[in-house]
Amino acid sequence: MPTILAHRASNIPAPVRYPPPMASKDNAALEAMIEEATADTDGHEDERAGLFTMIEEHLAVPFTTTVLGVEATVRKAELAADNIVAVCARGRHRQRIDLLDLPLLTPAPDGAAWIDAYRHWAGR
Repeated sequence: MPTILAHRASNIPAPVRYPPPMASKDNAALEAMIEEATADTDGHEDERAGLFTMIEEHLAVPFTTTVLGVEATVRKAELAADNIVAVCARGRHRQRIDLLDLPLLTPAPDGAAWIDAYRHWAGR
């Protein structure tokens, strides 16, 4: 006598298996940018330094963003010990914010694609 588990009702369709998602063109472009920035690097820190160099060369600063509901001006990017930071200013106050956490307004500044590449490289 067959068990209930071994019997498949004829009105229940077989499960559909979808192929794994392919990388989008955006991801491919970001990965190409990362490859360009990290081509001659050796290790994680060198890769971050390579990405920082591209951000420093291509990101149009200053630009305005909103941090915690307050408008601030991003003056420059800096390479810190374990991350890349944006130096933000509002009046005479300055604050360094991890570039991974920096909100970008629309339209994004020229060169912001390098921030996207850095975020992609960092897994964000």
